Amino acid sequence: MTSEWWRESASTMAEAIREGVVSSREVVESHLARIEQVNDRVNAVVEVRPDEVRRAADEADARRRAGAPLGPLHGVPFSVKTNIDVAGYPTTEGSAALAHYEATADAPTVERMRGAGAIVLARTNMPDLGLRINTESSLYGATHNPWRRGYTAGGSSGGEAAAMATGMSPLGLGNDIGGSLRNPAYACGVASIKPSRGRVAQGNPSAALEMALNAQIMLAEGVLARRVGDLRLGLSVVMGSHPRDPQSVDVPLAGRPRPRRVALVAEPAGGSTDPDVAEGVRVAGRALAEAGYEVDEVEPPQLLETYFAWVELMWTSLRVATPLFAPFMGEGGRRFLELTTVELPPATEESLYEMHQRRYALARTWSTFMESYPLVVGPTWTQPPFELGFDIASRESALAVSELFRFVLPANLLGLPAVCVPTGVAHGFPTGAQVIGPLMRDDLCLDAAQAIEAAVGPLTPIDPRE
Repeated sequence: MTSEWWRESASTMAEAIREGVVSSREVVESHLARIEQVNDRVNAVVEVRPDEVRRAADEADARRRAGAPLGPLHGVPFSVKTNIDVAGYPTTEGSAALAHYEATADAPTVERMRGAGAIVLARTNMPDLGLRINTESSLYGATHNPWRRGYTAGGSSGGEAAAMATGMSPLGLGNDIGGSLRNPAYACGVASIKPSRGRVAQGNPSAALEMALNAQIMLAEGVLARRVGDLRLGLSVVMGSHPRDPQSVDVPLAGRPRPRRVALVAEPAGGSTDPDVAEGVRVAGRALAEAGYEVDEVEPPQLLETYFAWVELMWTSLRVATPLFAPFMGEGGRRFLELTTVELPPATEESLYEMHQRRYALARTWSTFMESYPLVVGPTWTQPPFELGFDIASRESALAVSELFRFVLPANLLGLPAVCVPTGVAHGFPTGAQVIGPLMRDDLCLDAAQAIEAAVGPLTPIDPRE
């Protein structure tokens, strides 16, 4: 028996607790000790309540001893990004102005995790309102990349990814409207899934406003972990319709057989790609070829147009919403928005109509392409992680950061599933690949990512590095 359960996968922990090999209390004690040991070096975990966690673990152990039915994650701890409601905790969204905005009920994903027997372990850091891809919060400060202090862990779910990478949590919840699950997974060397639009219900009970148009179309709740198998398990727990989200649906994870063909995009259009990043994508391509996939280096059609359409939809909504949320933004978040603001003509009935026509046409183009190539594999970021603060140093640096995450945007615009998986380490930072699949074929993405992981192996957990 080991006291270092923090090193194990969530699936391994769940099986060991179910079989009585280890107690839930032992597992959470291992993670609490790990948080105490390493969190001050990365600042990923921003709130933990040890007494509540221990009490929940003891209750889980009592249920197992009593022979009660056990869920698939019984007794396993998980962490939650601070913009997702957890009853009794503040939903701060990383903002000092929301430090005491307490939730009275769980968000759907948290409700489902608890229903599967999992235990809320900790809350994790994020940038103010999630509007940077660099996790620097006006309330909690900066999260450091576990691979190199002083560099970004990505964002906006940066605290989650850094917690996974350092063994402070085995499984976490985040969300993604512009790569916010995938950006930090890449930067920290862990795995994540942005599910298909509607597969996972969203909607905080504490929300003061209804969901904006850009979020209705492009936002998704998802899961982070160190192993692809844990992503599959976590997704199977949180997916499905919920009355809080009228767009959520019940769709089986598996679908009809599709050709095992991959469009490999090592250097996507729209900007430069670091050679280490491109090689990381080609590592994934070689792994998939060895696993029996047919891999061609070919780019999906109208790729640049998907970037522009994402920007148009995002900024059309932000222009309306900014006066509402600006008072809650810290200085760094406000500066990033100022530096990256796109000047669009005033919206009209005609321009809104045309915007959604373009989006629909792009979705049809990609859907047609994916009949031949059901999987598109490329980078998450096209450059290595940058130094903390680089995204707001100047307009030039802010635009450079905006360019490097361009390849995450099609999956948000079109509602497609996307899985991130590590592919190695180059010059001290993780490399990785993003696997994009057809709508509601999250299983195809997970299958391919599993094949890549089988060839490469997991990179984490690690001790934080200087």
